[in-house]
Amino acid sequence: MLLTKNNLGDRSDRIYDAIVVGGGAGGLSAGIYLQRYLLNSLVIDKGKARSFWMQELHNYLGLSPDTPGRELLTQGKDHYLSVGGDYLNAFVEEVTDEGETFLVKVKVGRKNSIEHTFRTRYLIAGSGIIDHLPQLSNMQNVFDYAGYNLHVCLICDGYEIADQRVGVFASSEAALGVADPLRWFTPEITLFTHGQFSVSPEKRQHYENLGFTLIETPIQQFVGQHHQMTGVELIDGTVVPLEAGLISMGSRFHTDYLEGLNLEKKGNNLVTDDMRRTSHPRVFAIGDLKVGLNQVVIAAADGALAATQIWRDIRRVEGTRRVRMRSAA
Repeated sequence: MLLTKNNLGDRSDRIYDAIVVGGGAGGLSAGIYLQRYLLNSLVIDKGKARSFWMQELHNYLGLSPDTPGRELLTQGKDHYLSVGGDYLNAFVEEVTDEGETFLVKVKVGRKNSIEHTFRTRYLIAGSGIIDHLPQLSNMQNVFDYAGYNLHVCLICDGYEIADQRVGVFASSEAALGVADPLRWFTPEITLFTHGQFSVSPEKRQHYENLGFTLIETPIQQFVGQHHQMTGVELIDGTVVPLEAGLISMGSRFHTDYLEGLNLEKKGNNLVTDDMRRTSHPRVFAIGDLKVGLNQVVIAAADGALAATQIWRDIRRVEGTRRVRMRSAA
């Protein structure tokens, strides 16, 4: 059921088997599997998943290469609702471990918002990340190209930029390291620091030996048209021609609501086992939040794994009780 401010009371007394935080590919996949295991679930989505911004999914098996990410999410949401799942657009503020259940506090609505709480036996964290972008005085100029030929994932999009003149936009010397594996796809690489950090003499020599160009002058704007970037204009007026860009500036992890659970992390990523269980036995992490690859197809598989393990856990405790309940009904 699609939940809104008006019908939240219908679920006030329900204890969900699992609440999924995040309505991206991983979260929706988890929700669909949970429902197909005859469990009851709620997907809480704040909107604008990372895949929402993908203009075309060129590497998802079975989909037309021009399928936008938002179409995948729309179909996934419809599928989830069709198997009886609950879905709510809201922001998860806090999760409290009560022992046998979690108390999930949410804020519903951007205007005239209200607070509400849900309870669940298991929690699946699929709230994802948001990529940091080059900070310019006119951010719309960045948004005009991000997700088109200004990419954020080498593994996803290396094929898209093969044999092109590519600019790497980094936030630190360490982040420039993406240029080394990028050489597999193209040798024509220009590195941009945007004047934000210095590069050591050793690294300068390394990149010079590889034939890379290092530009440390701050960027004024990207240039191009129809969402296709054709270069970068520096603050001194110089225009550097490019055919594509790769942003390597890190990401913000949407995990504030989990802070009270003290989950094990590796860097900013949550550590999980093979079934995506975290250091807490009833909390799972999927998609970009966990340690591992960050592709849409991987996130969808993560959701299936987490849901399957939750079903196994519940089945061990309840045995065939739910089957008998359905038969009696």
